[in-house]
Amino acid sequence: MASGLMEVQLVSAKGLKCTDCFGKIDPYVVIQYKTQQHNSSVARGQGKNPTWNEKFVFRADYPGNGAPYKLIFKIMDRDTFSKDDFLGEAIIYVEDLLALGAENGAAELPLLKYSVVLADKTYHGEIQVGVTFTRKVENATDHHGEEFGGWKQSGF
Repeated sequence: MASGLMEVQLVSAKGLKCTDCFGKIDPYVVIQYKTQQHNSSVARGQGKNPTWNEKFVFRADYPGNGAPYKLIFKIMDRDTFSKDDFLGEAIIYVEDLLALGAENGAAELPLLKYSVVLADKTYHGEIQVGVTFTRKVENATDHHGEEFGGWKQSGF
């Protein structure tokens, strides 16, 4: 099994749906991969076209077990006096990326725009994201921390 790090670059979104009666939204993104979760900063006052330019790192194994290999981007509107509103989500399936990275040491999904899906399954807006997977390099040591090969110089 190949272990590594998956770096997610969250850039921006465009054309998000306004849920606030005043037409102002303060969007943020909840990014989930299996049992791991990260929240972006809140793009205060940026409305339907926010920019984050943030990076998040997730641990990833391939082949692994558990839930499918997908990154879920839940776009939310931060509300001060009520529950945050769901603005939509985008899903990126990363199994092929992880397989390629496990084989080659690294793989990348360049910055692309993904459609945002609303609760009623219609599309409204897009989110720009890039993903990189880098396989963890195993050290040339055994399980006791001793290096293989090589000679120790004696004190004679």
